[in-house]
Amino acid sequence: MLPSYITLYKSGELKKRVNFLKEILKNCTLCPRKCMVNRERGELGYCKAPYKPVISSYFPHFGEEKILVGKNGSGTIFFTFCNLGCVFCQNYTISHLGVGEEMSTEDLAYIMIYLQNLGCHNINLVTPTHFISQIIEALLKAIEFGLKIPIVYNTSGYESLETLKLLDGIVDIYMPDIKFYYPETAKKFANAEDYPEVTKSALKEMYRQVGNLILNEENIALKGLIIRHLLMPNHISELREWLIFIKKELSTEVFINIMEQYRPLYMAYKYPEINRTINYKEYQEAISIAKNLGFKNLYLY
Repeated sequence: MLPSYITLYKSGELKKRVNFLKEILKNCTLCPRKCMVNRERGELGYCKAPYKPVISSYFPHFGEEKILVGKNGSGTIFFTFCNLGCVFCQNYTISHLGVGEEMSTEDLAYIMIYLQNLGCHNINLVTPTHFISQIIEALLKAIEFGLKIPIVYNTSGYESLETLKLLDGIVDIYMPDIKFYYPETAKKFANAEDYPEVTKSALKEMYRQVGNLILNEENIALKGLIIRHLLMPNHISELREWLIFIKKELSTEVFINIMEQYRPLYMAYKYPEINRTINYKEYQEAISIAKNLGFKNLYLY
């Protein structure tokens, strides 16, 4: 099963998408922030991302879900900066402080090929939203070099519907880490009051494009939606509401990973309600909620 981006490449559609995405950078509306800055001229928006992609690291990742990791790892590329900017960010040195190396799209294409040559089962793009124009341009070159493994779009879920539609047929596996269900929580922790509304629309579009997870004979993901939720202290009610939404609007067949590895990093110490780790009781309650709602594909640690 070849990734669908190969078909788009052969038809010439992928090149058209690249050109369209690059035009957007001149008046950037790639994400819901819609800063409308000219990234091509070096103007910075909310995410602070420059024109060229900035990469923190890239390697075969063995800490992701087993269906992504397999035997040889998930070919993970960490992009710096972020369009959401949570106060408790677990990767704040990358997402907030922008620690990384600026690269050309050709360099990025070679990284994709390097990871494929190592045997990685996919190319896992971590926080790609603000660099998606450059990433798809790099993908165009990587296909010419022989890339043929699935693309994973690893995101916070804070995505523009218009941008997602341009990724239809390019992204094989969407992996949003859905966060805040209540607008007041989203405003408090990420300055994004519209996060719930935006992410609901994004989830429905992702599901429309790729559907439920498809695995190969080795139980490695080829295509589909993986939904993550970083469980936060004192916020189980928001998980419950998200799961009710997913059950109603998507499917109980969707692959769900309720993650327990939250730690109070970055600015979390300023907020007493989230200034601690998750306890065992909270995690078990979260899993019980998901099971009681009928979710069949839960990733359990």
